[in-house]
Amino acid sequence: MAFPEAFTTERLRAERLTADHRAEVLRMFGDPGVMAQLGGIRDEHQADEYLTRNLEHWTKYGFGLWIVYELAGETPIGRAVLRHLLVDDVDEVEVGYAFYPEFWGRGLATEVATACVAFGRERLGVSSLVAVTHRDNHASQHVLRKVGLIYERDITFEGAPASLFRTQWPEGGS
Repeated sequence: MAFPEAFTTERLRAERLTADHRAEVLRMFGDPGVMAQLGGIRDEHQADEYLTRNLEHWTKYGFGLWIVYELAGETPIGRAVLRHLLVDDVDEVEVGYAFYPEFWGRGLATEVATACVAFGRERLGVSSLVAVTHRDNHASQHVLRKVGLIYERDITFEGAPASLFRTQWPEGGS
């Protein structure tokens, strides 16, 4: 089953990451609130590497990162992701999200994460999805629990302490 290049939820719309989103990636990587739990502010070179890596993921796998907007909005408010991720040298499929601080606390992360988890289960048929969070990011951990992921263990991810969450379904994802 093909992945949508765009999708909507009750309050959000998301579109596939493209090279045209470079300015948005730079904006997001420069926002202290967005990046507080994601390793800190990143420079232009790091943002470009991130953009390239995520564009290549779409090309290779047919799914990846979406830029998220309010349903009728024109300015991006965050991102959602479903992508391959190496965790302790194991190829996993990650679900993730990030929003600008003014959009926190509205249930938007839960809404978009629910859609991504459904895509992973129904369209990929994976037996599990993972998420990696900063150990102190209790708000994100709350969202992950709400969408069916459970704490598995503490890990070191990209040189920083993190928590690994996972959901599991019967073989084949159904």
